[in-house]
Amino acid sequence: MMKIGFSKDIHPLVEGRPFILGGITIDFDKGPFGHSDGDCLLHAISESILGAMALGDLGKFFPDDHPKYKDYDSALILKEVYDFVKGKGYELSNLDCMVSLEKPKLRPYVDTMRKRIADIIEVDISKISIKATTFEGLGIVGEGKAIICEAICLIENELIFL
Repeated sequence: MMKIGFSKDIHPLVEGRPFILGGITIDFDKGPFGHSDGDCLLHAISESILGAMALGDLGKFFPDDHPKYKDYDSALILKEVYDFVKGKGYELSNLDCMVSLEKPKLRPYVDTMRKRIADIIEVDISKISIKATTFEGLGIVGEGKAIICEAICLIENELIFL
């Protein structure tokens, strides 16, 4: 059985926050604001996996008003979500992500983020795709005020009939 999940997440970019994306820290003068560490990409990935299982959104499991999740490592969120799904017999077939961000340019970091995500959920890096685009100066993303991350995943459960 195959299931598809999609998610989109947006975070404002603010000064004084580390820029954490895809489980790595990138040197930049702003970072994504959030109750957790603000890793917009890992949030979108986690929520796409939840969506594939029809389990609801990320806030249902990791509420942004709960003190436990203040500055929480989003890698732990992704690991917990994926471990739950894996416990139900599903495995990731592929993950495709799009990051919309004016600056910094992400090309130098994409393969490191892919490896980090693959390591978190213990899958082959060939199953992880990350692309980046700009908004060509348009809107809040183009003005450097926000980051948008989108993720779509395919998970599979191989049923064995006897």
